[in-house]
Amino acid sequence: MNTSIGIPDGFTTTFNYDDILEPVYNTHVNIFTSYFVPPLYSFVFIFGLLGNALVVLILVKYKKLKSMTDIYLLNLSISDLLFIISLPFWAYYAAHEWVFGNEMCKILSGIYSAGFYSGSFFIILLTVDRYLAIVHAVFALKARTILYGTLSSTVTWVVAILASIPAFIFYHVQKEDEKLKCNLFYPFGKEKEWRQVITLMTFTLGLAIPLTIMVFCYIRIIMVLMNVQNERKRKAVRIIFLIMIVYFIFWIPYNIAILLQTYQDAFFSCESPIDCDGNFRLAIEVTEVIAMIHCCLNPVIYAFVGDKFRKYLSIFFQKHVAVYFCRHYSVRHSSKLQRSTSSYIGTTEHDISTGL
Repeated sequence: MNTSIGIPDGFTTTFNYDDILEPVYNTHVNIFTSYFVPPLYSFVFIFGLLGNALVVLILVKYKKLKSMTDIYLLNLSISDLLFIISLPFWAYYAAHEWVFGNEMCKILSGIYSAGFYSGSFFIILLTVDRYLAIVHAVFALKARTILYGTLSSTVTWVVAILASIPAFIFYHVQKEDEKLKCNLFYPFGKEKEWRQVITLMTFTLGLAIPLTIMVFCYIRIIMVLMNVQNERKRKAVRIIFLIMIVYFIFWIPYNIAILLQTYQDAFFSCESPIDCDGNFRLAIEVTEVIAMIHCCLNPVIYAFVGDKFRKYLSIFFQKHVAVYFCRHYSVRHSSKLQRSTSSYIGTTEHDISTGL
């Protein structure tokens, strides 16, 4: 947006308001990332790490991975943990600058991407697993085995890693505004084309295809359950359905924000590109934080909806946490009692010797 303004000495100059707007929007984004992102990421890191570690422990130690569903839930928790282990780095980066080197920039960005794709893919597998168990119950007896669950999980991780290759390639460290940035930097002259291709691939693989498959599966599942009175099956479906709904509620805004920013020329007509881009940058930062919160929600769903999970969690706390506190209290109580007794005996002896 260029405007000519008269100057008292008779000369005329041109001011570019985009040069004023860009620092303003950068300031808004920087304030949000510097002050809100680090504490929020720290919160998600603590609760997400504890929650998903408990899920992994219960699935391996107590449930013993006896079914295909257990294997998929285990891999979904591992997928969440991939996000979580990188959060301290992103929290520090949001408040300061990238100081961890170019290789760590690529590795952590690739882990982030692999976690996103694998999370989406394993929710698809969980949905298909429920679909087979309810809609094709006879076929499911042969198909829903631990062997097939392990093989399909391995293939899923391979596909997720392959889909994350662009992140490993295009993320690198570069200096911008006197600070080191770990961002996507596409080949010079092809930035727009590469950005559009990667965004479309992410949206298709991470959102459009999974959502289509899940809608189809759950329509068929609901149709069958309407004619069958089986509370156990309904509870099993309820957990997977909640996992799916929560995943999409938290990830859809972020994916749509990136899609709209990348294809803003097709969706909007902006008088100032800086105006649109600044709004989208802030929207992406906010929705990305919302998406990250998803990492610590699956354990909450299991705790509130899954009866078996609550039972195993209770057993774990009774055997380990409660016993530890009981022993610790018992030792401290005994120690206090012993000190009190010794003090009493010493005082009594002193009283006798002094004739008091």
